[in-house]
Amino acid sequence: MEKKLPKVFAGTIDHKIDNNKEVFYSKKNSTIDVEPVKNDQIDHRTVSQKISAIFSSPNYVYKADVHIELKDGSMDKRIVGRNEKYLITMENDKILLDDIKDIWVK
Repeated sequence: MEKKLPKVFAGTIDHKIDNNKEVFYSKKNSTIDVEPVKNDQIDHRTVSQKISAIFSSPNYVYKADVHIELKDGSMDKRIVGRNEKYLITMENDKILLDDIKDIWVK
């Protein structure tokens, strides 16, 4: 014996359906300038601000080729991340943030 199920009510649609929302997203530029500094300009940003600008740049996706001036020399590295104390390179090296005197994108 088959079980009879109740019929489904299908109402009529007599109005315009507009359930799609228009969305706009804009990332407002912060006070940190992400543009590279020209050779004849003096950069007054701190190292922390420069690193934040590199990681928040629209050109940064996963890694950035940078030149780093340290207290005891300089190096060209590809950085992929950072934490509170270190920059992390592609080769899994850690560079202490306190040792960095200057940094810029190559």
